[in-house]
Amino acid sequence: MHDGDRYVKHSFRSDSPCIVAAMRAATRRLTQLYDDAMAPTGLRITQFHVLSELNRRSADPPTVGELAEILIMERSALGQTLRPLERDGFIDLGQDARDGRRRPITLTKKGKDKVASGRRYWAVAHEKFGHFFGDSQLALLRETLRGIAESPQLPDAFRQASTASRRKS
Repeated sequence: MHDGDRYVKHSFRSDSPCIVAAMRAATRRLTQLYDDAMAPTGLRITQFHVLSELNRRSADPPTVGELAEILIMERSALGQTLRPLERDGFIDLGQDARDGRRRPITLTKKGKDKVASGRRYWAVAHEKFGHFFGDSQLALLRETLRGIAESPQLPDAFRQASTASRRKS
């Protein structure tokens, strides 16, 4: 639909009752907004998140498998995120001096500098979202999402529900 010289988008909204569809749509929207905010750094928000997590864990750098578990990501997806970070010199996939089979991911000096410079862009985006959404709502949303992501009982509840529904069939 056109309004003069502007293209006006229709407001499309899914009426699906699926919580996963709503969460994925919200995730895509926030990812787009944070990616735009992070653009001056040359990083996408997913890359910044990985670098920030490695920065927090610099005293005991995780392996790819450990980091995938921490971030609740598939190893292959994490590998795709890590490749450009390694290519650009932000991380190093080294070998543990005590255990040659272990390959910890360490943040390089360049990577630490990138986290430090990116933090202010992330903070501006976070502040804008908090201002728009409301600080108390944002805190509640964060705790709810963390509860879902970190619940050790949730996978068991899904397995039990699947088993029970198969028995009924």
